[in-house]
Amino acid sequence: MGTDSPSESRAATVLARALAAPPTLGTGRLICIDGLAGSGKTTLARELAALAPDAVVLGTDEMLEGWRGLPGLGASVEALLRPLAADRPGTWRRWDWYDDRWAETRTVHPVPLLVLEGVGSAAAAYDDLVTLLVWVEADRETRLARWLARDGEDQRPHWADWLADEAALHERDDTRSRADIVIRT
Repeated sequence: MGTDSPSESRAATVLARALAAPPTLGTGRLICIDGLAGSGKTTLARELAALAPDAVVLGTDEMLEGWRGLPGLGASVEALLRPLAADRPGTWRRWDWYDDRWAETRTVHPVPLLVLEGVGSAAAAYDDLVTLLVWVEADRETRLARWLARDGEDQRPHWADWLADEAALHERDDTRSRADIVIRT
């Protein structure tokens, strides 16, 4: 299903589809909002959080080992999700972007709805745990403008490497073609 509808109805559609599906993460449901950097994944996750305040929303950017950590993200997320699928608490390590090192380990208890948002949040390795995979995309110029507005001009040197890592990850996992919903912003 593709959509270019207003953001409020997009979030409502995503939430309704996920809640109508059977649980896939133990007794809970998992929405993965994956897609291209700067495409609007975080915005959609915030809209979902407003509609479902009891949901746990995690940004996978916090699970990356720095700018080149995208290739290892799937294993970190899977290590969080597999215990949750068994109705046990899962853990993940937070990356401190200011100190450029791993910080504390955080615990997530089983919940009715978990939303993961970020590039690479829907790795094929744990596709069996995903209730709804949402792919978000936008044209490259729009994405770069959003990215620079969010992260600052001094982060521009990371853009080319990030795009290469992102493209390799999505090609390997065939993420867009596995999506239940495609949203273009």
